[in-house]
Amino acid sequence: MSELSVFIDESGDSGSVSAYYLLVLVFHEQAVSIGDTIRTYEQALADRELPDIPFHLGPLLNGHDAYRSLGIPVRKELLHAFRILCEHFPITYHVFAYKKAHFSSNPDQLENRMKRDLINFMFDNLDYLQTFDCIKLYYDGGQSLVQKALHDAVGYALAREAVTYRMAIPADYRLAQVADYLCGLELTSLKYANGGQTATDEIFFGGSQSFKKNFLRKVR
Repeated sequence: MSELSVFIDESGDSGSVSAYYLLVLVFHEQAVSIGDTIRTYEQALADRELPDIPFHLGPLLNGHDAYRSLGIPVRKELLHAFRILCEHFPITYHVFAYKKAHFSSNPDQLENRMKRDLINFMFDNLDYLQTFDCIKLYYDGGQSLVQKALHDAVGYALAREAVTYRMAIPADYRLAQVADYLCGLELTSLKYANGGQTATDEIFFGGSQSFKKNFLRKVR
């Protein structure tokens, strides 16, 4: 049975804290193995005596959570190692990006726009999606608006019997960590494009051209 995994991550909040809201879908055809790529990544960490922490871009950049005791040089090495892993994964991804100021008048507008965009994306790629016997959607359920928009869009565009939902705890899935990384990079690209990058961004990614050359272009 042919299966497609779709790992989902978001960046932003439904309130007024963040300027942008991003939704990323990462696609992996399960017939294409990623085991060797993951083992190579884990061996690279071991060879460089780096901790195998489940990747989370925000805490890595800011030195929070599991990265709290690690200095910037070690966190840069971890970022570099994970970047290489992503570049070798047989995946594709799509990002939906929204400027929150466009949806400030009605809290339901963002959810409705996201649902519409998801439906249009699925219909645009329906021939491809219908080649799979099963599509597995992995999401941690962190944002209710994403969960509702996703369920509504999938129920409208795809055959219900072909779709299953899985709780994706990032620590359990490398591809969930990849979705976090890609979502973070796409958010960072918006910040650089609009002059909103932080000092931390520049420490880890360099200037705008360095970020585009060494990170963004490679994943895209």
